[in-house]
Amino acid sequence: MDISGILNAVFRWLHVIAGILWIGHLWFFNYVNIPFAAKMKEAGASKTVVPELMPRALFWFRWGAAWTWITGVLLLMLVFYHGGALFEGESTWGAGAIVALLLVFGAPFIYDAIFKSPLAGNVRVAYSVCFALVVAVTLLMVYWAEFSYRGYVIHVGAMFGTIMAYNVWFRIWPSQQKIISAVKAGEAPDAAIVALAGARSRHNTYMSVPLLWTMINQHTAVTAFSSWGYIGLFVVILLGWHLVFQLYKKSLQLQGF
Repeated sequence: MDISGILNAVFRWLHVIAGILWIGHLWFFNYVNIPFAAKMKEAGASKTVVPELMPRALFWFRWGAAWTWITGVLLLMLVFYHGGALFEGESTWGAGAIVALLLVFGAPFIYDAIFKSPLAGNVRVAYSVCFALVVAVTLLMVYWAEFSYRGYVIHVGAMFGTIMAYNVWFRIWPSQQKIISAVKAGEAPDAAIVALAGARSRHNTYMSVPLLWTMINQHTAVTAFSSWGYIGLFVVILLGWHLVFQLYKKSLQLQGF
């Protein structure tokens, strides 16, 4: 019996289910709920709707994030660390690979520091710095760690996914608990907390589209795009961010009946 094959199929299935649950709610919050919430506030319905809607939606949102991350790490261990798909040619574990993984899974703390610094005051500068760091980590994975194309692409996705899951559990969910409690009590939520939750949710939305590319790339596009190498990956990240920007613009134009 091929235990590895069975585990691969089961973990991948659960990963996709949890990912749809998570990203679906993320996009609902950002493309539907944010414009709707403004109308709801004008109508004075927030006190009734928010305490009923948000805890339910945030339950599925945060646990979808948790299980997407957990099953993703299990797949990394099974396919790349145990299965040997991580390295190019005869390369193997060394200092470069260890440093790369520390950066990938330690990325939330670097990201968090950037957006707590004065850089956060200028969104374009902050995003540019983050993109430059993504480029630097990717090049490290390619030239020092000697990861394969599949290896470095999926680890860029793991880096985005880890930052996103961190945001959900340590920034968005704690902030939303305070916001919901304030609204339920008929009080105005702390503006700084609202801004924090909103910013981190937007960041997750921007990361989600390139993340999906890294998830599907090894299955559908490795032949077509591996010849571009990391240049193609960087183009996809920037295109993904632009797509999210356009979707935000569209979301603000839509009206109810």
